[in-house]
Amino acid sequence: MKQTPDSPPELFAGGPNVPDLKQISRANADKAFLAVGRTEVIKWKSTDGREIEGLLHYPVGYRPGTRVPFILNIHGGPAGVFQKSYIGGRGSYPLATFTSRGYAILRPNPRGSSGYGTEFRRANIKDWAGMDYQDLMAGVDKVIEMGVADPNRMGVMGWSYGGYMTSMVITKTKRFKAASAGAPVTNMMSFNGTADIPSFLPDYFEAEFWENAAIYSKHSAMFNIKGVSTPTMIQHGEADVRVPIEQGYQLYNALKRQGIPTRMIVLPRQPHGPNEPKMQVAAMQSNLEWFEKFLK
Repeated sequence: MKQTPDSPPELFAGGPNVPDLKQISRANADKAFLAVGRTEVIKWKSTDGREIEGLLHYPVGYRPGTRVPFILNIHGGPAGVFQKSYIGGRGSYPLATFTSRGYAILRPNPRGSSGYGTEFRRANIKDWAGMDYQDLMAGVDKVIEMGVADPNRMGVMGWSYGGYMTSMVITKTKRFKAASAGAPVTNMMSFNGTADIPSFLPDYFEAEFWENAAIYSKHSAMFNIKGVSTPTMIQHGEADVRVPIEQGYQLYNALKRQGIPTRMIVLPRQPHGPNEPKMQVAAMQSNLEWFEKFLK
């Protein structure tokens, strides 16, 4: 199977003595009707000199030197990784539609991501939203320096660990005009007592919360939420047992009580990520509307 960011998956046949692969499926023959922006792998140095890379998706028909609305998309995991796969499929974020509407999107692989070796993978131990946050912000700075991102029209979004990072980003900076947090871990202490993976955070932080409450609160949005000003939408599956929905409600109520524009989208019947097509469409549509409202 072969795919690229602008070409959906198709089956190809070949062998060690066959120089050219032969396409044998046409499952996406109508793909020609879809417009998808160009994708480039870019690299930058974080604040400590570590090299980070990510995928930059340009708007359809992008003209060099034009500054456009920009979205930082953070992956889950934290050991997930963004690859050069097709961006026009179903999910929570309509990446191809964003590029057709004039947005640039950066999908970085900060420290802690898979695929870059053991040391890189373990570089965020006891440091969620620490140096990985710096990796992300350095990537945003890179796209601004390239003349692509409009620094006055930037958003941030992510699901699961990406939602966690989004909730932490808005406590650390006001540079983003809108945020969308999907299934975010917002309170590590209550997460430990309600999630189906109670040993997950103690493994990362090398302590239970009753042994080191300070590190749990330092790395939780709910203990750093005072003064946040970024309009933020939360999306959460009603049946999520990996990151229970109370995590999303905590963030929603904290923002609402501070008068911050916010919206809580509850996806009926959905687990940690929406798996019903109509719920995926609902999530994508909500994200598109949210960023169109604040970045255009």
